[in-house]
Amino acid sequence: MGAQILGQLVDDANSSFWSYWRSRPGVFAVGGMHSPFALADVDAALASGLFREPYVEMWRDGRRLPVTDFTSTRTVARENPGGFADEVKIRALLDGGATMLLRCLDQWHGPTRDMLHALAAELGRAVEAFCFVTPAGQAGLPLHRDDGDVFVVQMTGSKSWYVHEGPADARWQAGRVRDNEPQPAELLHTVLRPGEVLYIPRGFAHRATGQEGLSAHLSLAVREIGVAELFDSIQEHAIRADGTEDAEAGPRPLSDAAIIAEAKKLLETARRQLANLTEEGLVAHARQRHVARMPPRPEGPRLSELAAAWPTPTPDGQVSGQ
Repeated sequence: MGAQILGQLVDDANSSFWSYWRSRPGVFAVGGMHSPFALADVDAALASGLFREPYVEMWRDGRRLPVTDFTSTRTVARENPGGFADEVKIRALLDGGATMLLRCLDQWHGPTRDMLHALAAELGRAVEAFCFVTPAGQAGLPLHRDDGDVFVVQMTGSKSWYVHEGPADARWQAGRVRDNEPQPAELLHTVLRPGEVLYIPRGFAHRATGQEGLSAHLSLAVREIGVAELFDSIQEHAIRADGTEDAEAGPRPLSDAAIIAEAKKLLETARRQLANLTEEGLVAHARQRHVARMPPRPEGPRLSELAAAWPTPTPDGQVSGQ
């Protein structure tokens, strides 16, 4: 695994970080990275008038608040769509102790998307980004587990973190740790401040409380594949040598004998394909498919660039560049 972006995220001159990977939580100094996302970007998103749920959520006392508590409807072309983030309502909820969660930053914030693509290329895994804004003395989400390794980058203020044990085996679920479940033992309690990064291994339960000022942090979730993604990858390997990418476009045999013949052909193709597929190759392919589903970076010139070079018709009907 590379260290260019990761090294900027986690100051790891002695490569000690990899002794924490997937095994224990830890706090590191930021390795020179400046967060591509800041509170000014939150302000810009809310002020744009276009920001909507589910990209924004509000939480208080461990529960997600109703959408209508922090959104409003708009009149657009004689329609009245709802779900638009209401800056006045959100500010009032923050003043009252609620936490704001901004989801999937990489889908709508270009600099964050660029950084995540670089990090994903190094780690070989898909990465998503979230932002949490929590007032001092208030809790964000309840004790929960994430289906991904998480890097917490403190942006402003400070936040008190509690990280608990990971799952006992592979049969675990992401989400809230219920009161009727065995409560995982606490492994780490720390107060995270700007310039620090907290690493939480995949599945390790955690919760946080705002400590000083208005706490804002960036959460980078490194997603991992599971059995479902491995199965999809096997299917892709099994059928792609046949040249039939879409089963609907394949032949429609009429007789039982013809159906058996097609089944035989598909099985022979699958066996040939899978015979040379190793476990490591399957995992690598499944992870790459996962990375490929990340929001793409825009390609080609922007509209502003196109406008500057857009051809101009001349009086004789010819077209010339500007």
